[in-house]
Amino acid sequence: MRAYLYDNSDADQREPHDSGVPVSVEELNSINVEYLKLEGSLDEQMKVVEKLCVEKSYKNRDEITISPSLLPNYEEKIKTFFTEHIHEDEEIRFIVEGAGFFDVRDRLNRWVRILVEAGDMLIVPAGIYHRFTLDTSNYIRAMRLFKEDPKWTPINRPEADGNQYHLEHLKKIGPLSLC
Repeated sequence: MRAYLYDNSDADQREPHDSGVPVSVEELNSINVEYLKLEGSLDEQMKVVEKLCVEKSYKNRDEITISPSLLPNYEEKIKTFFTEHIHEDEEIRFIVEGAGFFDVRDRLNRWVRILVEAGDMLIVPAGIYHRFTLDTSNYIRAMRLFKEDPKWTPINRPEADGNQYHLEHLKKIGPLSLC
């Protein structure tokens, strides 16, 4: 797993933006972000996914492939994914192929960039500010898991600042400092 503070430069969002300041799995866990590396063949990884679905009561799933050839208005869409927002349910992604970046806000309101690649599973809690982009390969295939029917409506900042799921997330992780 590779996570680090985002460098905030003006380079393309798909570039690494590595500030050189690493972020550990323990630091991610402190903001309720879970990371798992699933080892072995895809069949072996899917057995772990199935077990997790039972343990965490994930009842629904789908698969999405994002690339310029498959997503109409690709450049516009990935810029939309990169808008800071929350969801009112967990965002669970198992990366089957390709790579991308999830950025999440830490306790100090800094962006933490998490590289996700084949075999990675990321669980982003409800109410956390986050955004997503592909890397420069412009390709990812991911499985999305849901406890119920997904609540896909993103709630962008600043509208989400008063959202109950965001406020509950902040209460769980402790106060943030404004940058």
